[in-house]
Amino acid sequence: MTLTKLASFALLASATFSSWAQINTNNLEEVIKTSMARFDVPGMAVAVVQDDQVVFAKGFGVSNLNTNAQVNKDTLFGIASNTKAFTSAALAKLVDEGKLSWDDRVIDHLPEFRLYDSYVTREMRIRDLLSHRSGLGLGQGDLMIWPSTDKSIEDILAGLKYLKPASSFRSQYAYNNLMFVTAGEVVARVSGMSWNDYIENNILKPLHMDNSRAGFSRIPKSNKNWAIGHIPMDGKLNPFFVNYLEDFRGAGAIASSVSDMSQWLRTQLAGGKMPNGEQLFSEKQQAQMWHPHITSMASKSAFEAYHQQFRGYGLGWSIEDYHGFKKLGHGGGILGMVSQVTLLPEKKLGIVILSNQQAFSALSAVTHEVLEDALELEDKDWVEDLADKHFAGKQKAYANAKPDAPADYQPQLPNINYTGTLHDDWYGDVIVEQLDGKLRIDFTHTKRLKGTLEHYTGNTFIVKWDEKLLEADAFIRFEMSPQNRVNSAKMRAVSTAVTDFSFDFRNLNLKAK
Repeated sequence: MTLTKLASFALLASATFSSWAQINTNNLEEVIKTSMARFDVPGMAVAVVQDDQVVFAKGFGVSNLNTNAQVNKDTLFGIASNTKAFTSAALAKLVDEGKLSWDDRVIDHLPEFRLYDSYVTREMRIRDLLSHRSGLGLGQGDLMIWPSTDKSIEDILAGLKYLKPASSFRSQYAYNNLMFVTAGEVVARVSGMSWNDYIENNILKPLHMDNSRAGFSRIPKSNKNWAIGHIPMDGKLNPFFVNYLEDFRGAGAIASSVSDMSQWLRTQLAGGKMPNGEQLFSEKQQAQMWHPHITSMASKSAFEAYHQQFRGYGLGWSIEDYHGFKKLGHGGGILGMVSQVTLLPEKKLGIVILSNQQAFSALSAVTHEVLEDALELEDKDWVEDLADKHFAGKQKAYANAKPDAPADYQPQLPNINYTGTLHDDWYGDVIVEQLDGKLRIDFTHTKRLKGTLEHYTGNTFIVKWDEKLLEADAFIRFEMSPQNRVNSAKMRAVSTAVTDFSFDFRNLNLKAK
């Protein structure tokens, strides 16, 4: 190449980079601020990676409305289910090292592992744990880990065998956290160290994700730069602390910042090669993680919005097409805090957004705007488009959240008839007692699940939790003996549109002890 041509090439490269940088520093900042204002998000941090460069990394707003501490690129958030890809990467490293295979049986590494069906117990493979095709239902069993229980990993594994499957093995996609908790324990058994230690020592440290930790309690006390969640209720935002899903372990416990996560995105887009040039995991294993292991129907709305033709799930990654490009990503949700990661490998483009309010649409709007610029798509106001749908959906959900008046009201028995200890084989004890003339319920393994029973009709009550911000009111229907004492009880959320699916009351089978 001549010096003239070399100079021309340098100018072209500079112009190309400047064009990209200009999109991010100008348009992107305005989009972020507009989205935060439109969706009432107190704090947000965003990083964008392209061509192995961090072209944008910045924080906006405040991390906590009570303190007004500012968000910056190093502010820690709970990344929730974006942890799942880290657990898959940990297993990929162990596969590369010859310590296990994706097709190893789970029971070969966890001999005590048992599911409801003996065939599924025997045939469940490592890759099945990571692809939401176990046969368990959406969020089934999550009350063992949410919200903040006292259950050990031994307790959780022991409870799995009591969860009756929602579908046959490998036949349907159903998002399930407990299989990733199990996968995290496989990491621990094979590596000889806890999941938390393995993630920090073998993934976070090599990537120089120096402020990130595999659990909220592991954040140094000296680091005060972390965000708290906020829940909108009654027209205002309510700061709400949870420990970043520490009980979720391999399914959702990592705390990270966009500065740190940008190194993770660079490694993903480089086929497992870290910014320091060393290989974190091989391209061969990345191909496994990025391959759809189960698919679900593409939605009409997604086709209309971005020409989605297929969607599926790999090993810790959601996979779909976006205007003809393969798109990988994941969302993460905690009460009051959500995150989103997006990769377009063909464009060497990665986006990570962390926020401290639970409006996913605010993050999606920013993501779509970046993708729109990167792919030179027709301009669309994603913030307003998604805001219209978001607020209309919320209005409809909350309008239908209150239970209808019973068609045939029946009086209740005396309160004392409903008292006693109920037991579910996978959760444990639930106590109903009479205090100061009211019926109280106590989920004994979960500090936040304490509430009052309000009569609905007959032997059916509505549980009103002491912590209203959980937004998890539930029906409880008692089955009585001929002597009018409780034999059993079933529960379900009053509103599945409002209540998070991890409040899986529907899967409890409570029997009088």
